[in-house]
Amino acid sequence: MANDLIKHISDASFEADVLNSDKPVLVDYWAEWCGPCKMISPILDEVATTYGDKLQIAKMNVDDNREIPAKFGIRGIPTLMLFQGGELKGTLVGAKPKAEIVAFVSRQLS
Repeated sequence: MANDLIKHISDASFEADVLNSDKPVLVDYWAEWCGPCKMISPILDEVATTYGDKLQIAKMNVDDNREIPAKFGIRGIPTLMLFQGGELKGTLVGAKPKAEIVAFVSRQLS
């Protein structure tokens, strides 16, 4: 079930894995108990495959990592945030269909 294209990150690795990444990173803030988070997980696997090496998808468990979600004001999950060049480019909150996630990523990367 785990996708090699999706990286699991933590508060400690956030700067290196996201802010200092040489490619755009879509961070999925999620939790084990979150039903909508589980619904979008296979969609993110597909998005990771679609974008290949043009986009890194990273997952951060908000129960295990509290510092970064608090810093970015995460109030609801799932929340997707797209970072590029160390900057937050866009945020998408809630379980969305694949087409909406792909459109969001495409808009931010154009």
